[in-house]
Amino acid sequence: MCCRSSSLMDWMLAIAVQQKDTITEAMSSSFLPATTDSIAQALEAKDPAESISILYRILENPSSSPEALRIKEQAVSNLSDLLTQEKRAEDLRSLLTQLRPFFAVIPKAKTAKIVRGIIDAVAKIPGTSNLQISLCKEMVEWTRAEKRTFLRQRVEARLAALLMENEEYTEALTLLSGLIKEVRRLDDKLLLVDINLLESKLHFSLRNLPKAKAALTAARTAANAIYVPPAQQGTIDLQSGILHAEEKDYKTAYSYFFEAFEAFNTLGEPRAVFSLKYMLLCKIMVNQSDDVAGIISSKAGLLYVGPEMDAMKAVADAHFKRSLKFFEIALRDYKPQLEEDPIVHRHLSSLYDTLLEQNLCRLIEPFSKVEISHIAELIELPIDHVEKKLSQMILDKKFAGTLDQGAGCLVIFDDPKPDAIFQATLDTIANIGKVVDSLYVRSARIMA
Repeated sequence: MCCRSSSLMDWMLAIAVQQKDTITEAMSSSFLPATTDSIAQALEAKDPAESISILYRILENPSSSPEALRIKEQAVSNLSDLLTQEKRAEDLRSLLTQLRPFFAVIPKAKTAKIVRGIIDAVAKIPGTSNLQISLCKEMVEWTRAEKRTFLRQRVEARLAALLMENEEYTEALTLLSGLIKEVRRLDDKLLLVDINLLESKLHFSLRNLPKAKAALTAARTAANAIYVPPAQQGTIDLQSGILHAEEKDYKTAYSYFFEAFEAFNTLGEPRAVFSLKYMLLCKIMVNQSDDVAGIISSKAGLLYVGPEMDAMKAVADAHFKRSLKFFEIALRDYKPQLEEDPIVHRHLSSLYDTLLEQNLCRLIEPFSKVEISHIAELIELPIDHVEKKLSQMILDKKFAGTLDQGAGCLVIFDDPKPDAIFQATLDTIANIGKVVDSLYVRSARIMA
């Protein structure tokens, strides 16, 4: 009897061990419980791949209790961070598809937050612009099918921004035109500010300044009716400064760039350095190059010391010395900061032309006839470049002269003296016109 009881105990113990192994195996191959312990297990894992695997298994848990949903939200956040660190953009894209059943059981506001967070995570990975565009298009289709208007409008705005960065301007404009009408009907002013700002940037990229200004005015009008976050207000000021600088109103542009810099600097945003860079550009364009060093060495300027500030300091030094040679050295040494920044490049091209004209006028002033090669040697530029610029200046009537290409010389004419009789004749005709107008008015009164 005792022997039979012992056999029964051994059999039951073997069954229990087998069941435990089966449960362990099932847990290792399927989901994990959605608890804080599981999250802690994922965070404590030494290998990122192991942490990612654990977080995926937490998301596979079918439980939809409030606590389980909260844990899953945390798991999604941790998982997107890990996938971003590992630069696994395609996995982030597939994660959005896998989470669609989860989106069906959580509030729409939380769904919007998660979707936008994952799209932002993909944007942090370099070289994923095309992937971001296709991902946004997929999410637009899904939100249309699910009738999630709030989320769709924001994803479409993000898509339009990506299309603009990818220089697909026609598609971006088409998307924005429909979106603006829809958002105006819903009177979502915060989103309307974003869309109008985006439209202003898009028109500016297309060199349509009147429409860019109109869109910016619409953004300001919408912003005046609501509370605008500091980052968004800084973006409005930055765009205002860019448009005023385009109109050569550099003093007003400087004030807007300063406001943008203050906002971005307070928030610790990377765009602060660009606002400061454009402030320095405005100082250079209004012939106040000597102020640049003082701004850079100020308390706020010292926080952003780097290639961007070094580039603007080099340009300011070249402008202060009126040296084309130093100007070209700055453009060559700081090409990414100057040539590849479209806003800075456009204004520096104008500044370079002005500086070149001033130097050429100064060099040719003592001569009545001079070889072009000699001028090129003095200014340290290629002969064909100097010849082309001189011909342009003659056509623009910057000075009176002609190019003798056969002899390779520039012939400078004396400045023609103004004819006093010609001006007196014009003044006489103008006075006669005034007399005739007054006689006409008087005769009309008499007739009445």
